[in-house]
Amino acid sequence: MTTRALPMRVPAPGLPARVRIHEVGPRDGLQNEKGTVPTQVKAQFIRRLAVAGLTTIEATSFVHPKWVPQLADAEALFPLVGDIADVGDVSLPVLVPNERGLYRALALGARSIAVFGSATETFAARNLNRTVDESLAMFAPVVARAKAEKASVRGYLSMCFGDPWEGAVPVAQVVRVAKALMDLGCDELSLGDTIGVATPGHVTALLTALNEAGVATPAMGVHFHDTYGQALSNTLAALRHGVSTVDASAGGLGGCPYAESATGNLATEDLVWMLDGLGIETGVDLDELTATSVWLAGHLGRPSPSRTVRALSPSTSSPSHKE
Repeated sequence: MTTRALPMRVPAPGLPARVRIHEVGPRDGLQNEKGTVPTQVKAQFIRRLAVAGLTTIEATSFVHPKWVPQLADAEALFPLVGDIADVGDVSLPVLVPNERGLYRALALGARSIAVFGSATETFAARNLNRTVDESLAMFAPVVARAKAEKASVRGYLSMCFGDPWEGAVPVAQVVRVAKALMDLGCDELSLGDTIGVATPGHVTALLTALNEAGVATPAMGVHFHDTYGQALSNTLAALRHGVSTVDASAGGLGGCPYAESATGNLATEDLVWMLDGLGIETGVDLDELTATSVWLAGHLGRPSPSRTVRALSPSTSSPSHKE
């Protein structure tokens, strides 16, 4: 950080000393944008995030172009940024839906892979055109091949706290699917509050149940959307449980193309502000990150939804396109 004196650091007991932010802006943040973001802008976005100190930056998704048109340029984008992963400790995970997507990613040198499952049947049908169990069967050879290629594998699990079609999702149902994903060989599990309905008590109950089922806390990450303004409070509940991996999106961008009620992700800037105030290390330069989100807002033609970005850059109320 620069000479900015705030926030004042007041550590709280029982929290991790360091949190790894899993930055999802280039993939999850941009995938729902209606206007096509140029490949070169995406590449510069990723590079700027790395300069800001983020070490895990989800670069893109190797899905079929017709499903997520915004990410149709994965083959063109990854070679433009792949060298970042060769410098320091930066990782560039990519999402793959199936074996074909995995082969495309591996051919370009990707060494950090993610698969994306659902805790509910309705979302699995809408997002993957399969039942929950059929999707797990589809992921099995993907995870096995990725591990054989010495790639790390993250398992995303969506609709962990609520589903727009099915309503409340029983904790036991989430635990069953989460445990099945981990049993496939995933190294990490990201618990997604896809429509942003979680509350802190619910978060703690799910994390506890997963521990009881044999999923270790260090293997868990949390992925909160801020639909009801609960993302930071839910994150704090997870931190108190010992979770030290938190997903966030620069500028608070994002949503889900298959769940219209899913609004933006937890803003990385808002998360860093809170963690800075708690004395928790992230390695992220908040001023550099804020400048990056202001720059991207200019390309998108609208202000960042992040409260921290707006507070630190009041001029973002009327963004102008700048290189």
